[in-house]
Amino acid sequence: MKPLEPIMQAVEWIDSTVQGPHGPIPVRLYSPQTDTKPVSATPIVWIHGGGFFKGNLDQSESHAVGQAMSTAGFRVITVGYQLATVSRVRRSTSGLRWGPAVHYPVPVDEVVAVVREVQRGAPNGVILGGASAGACLSAATVLRLVHEGGDALAGVFFAYGLFHSALPTRSRELRRRLRGLRRLVHAPMILNLMNLHYAGRQSALSEPDAFPGGHPLRGFPPALMIDADHDSMRASGGKFAMELSAARIAVDYHVLPGACHSFLNRPQDPSFADSLDLFIDWARGL
Repeated sequence: MKPLEPIMQAVEWIDSTVQGPHGPIPVRLYSPQTDTKPVSATPIVWIHGGGFFKGNLDQSESHAVGQAMSTAGFRVITVGYQLATVSRVRRSTSGLRWGPAVHYPVPVDEVVAVVREVQRGAPNGVILGGASAGACLSAATVLRLVHEGGDALAGVFFAYGLFHSALPTRSRELRRRLRGLRRLVHAPMILNLMNLHYAGRQSALSEPDAFPGGHPLRGFPPALMIDADHDSMRASGGKFAMELSAARIAVDYHVLPGACHSFLNRPQDPSFADSLDLFIDWARGL
C-alpha cells in the first residue's frame, strides 16, 4: 500500500447509528467497490483512540484507516463511542443544568452494542480492532463477550494499545528511545491519571472490562498486535502480548522500527502503510 494512495476513490461510506444502552451510537459504514478487489465476508469493527477523552469518526485514525481497510476489500464499521468527560453545565429548554459525566463502562458498553449488531449479519465472524485507547476498548469488549457468552470473534487487531490500569515498568532500553513532547505527556503519572479519568473511580481500575491487562484472558480469538518503537505504551502492549501468549492465545506481535505513537493518525507516515499491510495480510489468513 502506498502512503499517498488515493484510497477515497475506491470507497463509499455512509453515516448511521446503532441503538445502544445509552442511546444512539454514531457509526460510519465503509463499503469497498466490488469491481476493484474481492470483498471479504468478514467485516471489521474499528475503534479510534484519543486517550478515552477525545477523537471522532472524522479523525484519520478512524476515517483514513476505515478507507484503507475498505480499499483492501473489507467492509468496515467505525464507532463514535461516547468520550470520557467530567460533569459540566449544559443548556436545556428549562435553563442551565449540570449534565452527567461519562466514564467507564459507557464507552465499552457502546462498542459491545455495535459489535453485537454487526455479528447479527456476519455469519463468518467479525474482526474487531482499535488503536491506543480504542485497543483497550476492543480488548475489553472481547472479555465482555466471553463473559456474556457472545459469539466468538474471528480475530482482534491492537495498535499501540494501553491495556493496564497502571503503565507497566518501562525498560531502560524503551526509556532511551522516547523522543520529544511524548516523553512528558506519556509519562507514567500522566497516563495513569488519564486511565483514572476514564474509569471515573478508583475501584473501576481493577475491573477486567475496564483494563484487561493482568486479568484472565481465556476465550480471546487470534490477535495481531503492532506497537510503535518510540512509545511509552509499548510497555503495556508488550506485556499484554506476553499475557495473551501465556493464556495460549495465538498472538502475532510486532514493533515497527522508528515508529512513534499514533502513526495510524498520520496517513503520510510510512508506518501507517506498513502496519495496515501487516494487518491486511493477517486478516486475509484468518
